[in-house]
Amino acid sequence: MLERKASISSYRDLVVWQEAMNLAEMAYRLTAGFPKDESYGLTSQIRRAGTSIPANIAEGYGRDSKGAYLQHLRVAQGSLKEFETHALLAERVELVDKAAVDALLTKCEMIGKMLRSLIRSIENSG
Repeated sequence: MLERKASISSYRDLVVWQEAMNLAEMAYRLTAGFPKDESYGLTSQIRRAGTSIPANIAEGYGRDSKGAYLQHLRVAQGSLKEFETHALLAERVELVDKAAVDALLTKCEMIGKMLRSLIRSIENSG
């Protein structure tokens, strides 16, 4: 198992996971107002990508190899970019306003920086 700082005893202790969960919650709240005909379209895509981010952080944390953890963190990064793209498309097709998307993108930028920092930290650990 990977060594972790004493203050981190679970993936739930990771601030990046907590923020990713906040983003997933924002995704659900945002898409709750989407038209019913989007249920299998952008609603589903935004929710799936949004939940994939914290899920992959958690799954990677639970793996017993550095390589597997890093791979899951990179998948989380990919899901983050997918989420951003779906949010931008929702704005373009006028399902959400610019202010809502800007708030999401700000949160995404913060989470992306945290993921990159965590990846570098793991890559540089013994």
